[in-house]
Amino acid sequence: MATAFSSRTTPTPAMALAEKPKKFFGADFKRWQQKIFFYLTTLNLQCFISEDVPVLGEETPENERFVVTETWKHSDYLCKNYILSCLKDGLYNVYSIMKTSRELWNALEKRYTTKDAGLKKYVAAIFMDFKMVDGKYVITQVQELQVIVHNLLAEAFQVAAFIKKLPPLWKDFMNYLKHKYKEMTLEDLIVRLRIEDENKVGHKVVDYRAPKKDKKKNQANMIEKNDKMEDLCAILSQ
Repeated sequence: MATAFSSRTTPTPAMALAEKPKKFFGADFKRWQQKIFFYLTTLNLQCFISEDVPVLGEETPENERFVVTETWKHSDYLCKNYILSCLKDGLYNVYSIMKTSRELWNALEKRYTTKDAGLKKYVAAIFMDFKMVDGKYVITQVQELQVIVHNLLAEAFQVAAFIKKLPPLWKDFMNYLKHKYKEMTLEDLIVRLRIEDENKVGHKVVDYRAPKKDKKKNQANMIEKNDKMEDLCAILSQ
């Protein structure tokens, strides 16, 4: 038992060391947590976020129990401080009192998993109220939305939400993008929108206006878009 444990707690170069994650500032916890877990895995320390100090039976010699316990404590100390070093100073001061890696990991998860869920509902409400207009550069309005949801939502949702928010004159381009949003990063979308925005410069709004006979159809399309956005936000809230 002791031998098996020692082999697990001795760091071995099982894989190339991952780049150290950037510091956590209180937003987008799940993404940060996944990066930290992978980083700890490359250090062969990931087991300490879910295990307590081993308890060996009385049949194990006292000197061997001491070696195993001290080895575990040393590795757990390293694990805990690797995690703490990836917290901003204010959070470091709060969570540095945790005694073990597992205690620290669980405390962060309990605090910020709940917080992320609440923020998603809050951002969904903001999306419902935000309206793009035709008389303003779309890229400017997208940047306003980007500020609202920065580090709060999964990137795939951000891309889909921005596409849904495009103004009526962008209907054809929106239909083109909605089949590609899963393959795009937010940066990719910004580049595509910037190019399309520049292509539209110089065109008059009247050139894009639908004939009067299609007015009812356009109104129906707008209602359908709003319904889809409400469904998206409802799914997010759930």
